[in-house]
Amino acid sequence: MNEKERGGCGMANLEVTLETMEAREIHGLWGKSGDRTVSKDIPCLSAEFYQAAGKKAGEVLPFYVLSRNYDPRTGAFELLIAGDSAAPALASFTLEAGVYARITVRPKLGFLWGPAVGEAKRYFYTKWLPESGCAARNLEYELHTEKSMGRAPSVDLLFAVSGRD
Repeated sequence: MNEKERGGCGMANLEVTLETMEAREIHGLWGKSGDRTVSKDIPCLSAEFYQAAGKKAGEVLPFYVLSRNYDPRTGAFELLIAGDSAAPALASFTLEAGVYARITVRPKLGFLWGPAVGEAKRYFYTKWLPESGCAARNLEYELHTEKSMGRAPSVDLLFAVSGRD
């Protein structure tokens, strides 16, 4: 399955691609977060992750920033910062096989990830998802790879979905 749909509405041209992905084991640190604290929680948990992994910031690629079990009443969710390599202090987590919606985000200024990711998530949940015939499975993650570095960085957002074959 590889279906593309575009978003307009004056936003950066966001494209959603549906992909069937295999299960993948990742290793990281879990924390609690929420809509109000996520911009502080990600850097703090990332620093703890790099220390536990025995790596310096930026040395782990691919790098995952995952959230799951979002509670719309409180804005709270579980946050996982992870990579592919195991280490004694890191918990294992399996990204389930299944269909994921992918949006590639390119911030207007290379260091302003927060606003660009926020805009893409709002588009996904308020525009694309209601019209897609899919349902969110309450798990999403940022996938940082070599593409996230350099002069024209990008990051992929992946949203677990179901309901459309």
